[in-house]
Amino acid sequence: MRKLVAGTFLTLDGVMQGPGGPDEDRDGGFEQGGWSVKYRDEMMGKLIVEQTMRPDALLLGRRTYEIFAAHWPRVTDPNDPVAAKLNSVQKYVASRTLHKTEWHNSSLLRGEVATAVARLKEQTGGEIHVTGSSNLIQTLLKHDLIDEFDLWVFPVSVGPGKRLFGDGTVPGAFRLADTKVSTTGVVLHRYERAGKLEHGTFEVDKEGRIAALWEDKP
Repeated sequence: MRKLVAGTFLTLDGVMQGPGGPDEDRDGGFEQGGWSVKYRDEMMGKLIVEQTMRPDALLLGRRTYEIFAAHWPRVTDPNDPVAAKLNSVQKYVASRTLHKTEWHNSSLLRGEVATAVARLKEQTGGEIHVTGSSNLIQTLLKHDLIDEFDLWVFPVSVGPGKRLFGDGTVPGAFRLADTKVSTTGVVLHRYERAGKLEHGTFEVDKEGRIAALWEDKP
């Protein structure tokens, strides 16, 4: 079974909207686009290359697909590993409004997105990565389809905007598999699924000590 990995840039207050530029995503009157740009450093550049090389397929929402398709085919430098990978890798696009895809090796998902993605995960192969695609991620969260998060947390807050974890998020537990810190204060956390969310409470026992009590919940 293939692993579905969601990777995104994230503010401290949980917003993933418009990290790359003022006009990237102005939905809802968002005016803080471009909040990630000043924090890039050499280490982040290397990690982005490493992450880009990992998947054998990308899963993209319409907006992210259109941004990528307008940019990456124009990068023809043979020494740019990110461009070479993105232009050649298999790309699946989730959209109700697109009728065709023209970027090399890309195709539209058919039918309900959650069902189509679940079928992709059942195939043999390597990782599938979701990049950006905030609306698509909400659907994947609602149907509990994401196996791993690569979260780049930036030392900024922006107020209102599209957040990674929306109202449809299914409760669950995660394990911190790795963490790295850039010279500019960006922290990359890699979280893997670790089963269901466990509930408990803190109480004072007979000896006057604080004890954690766990309870099973469906």
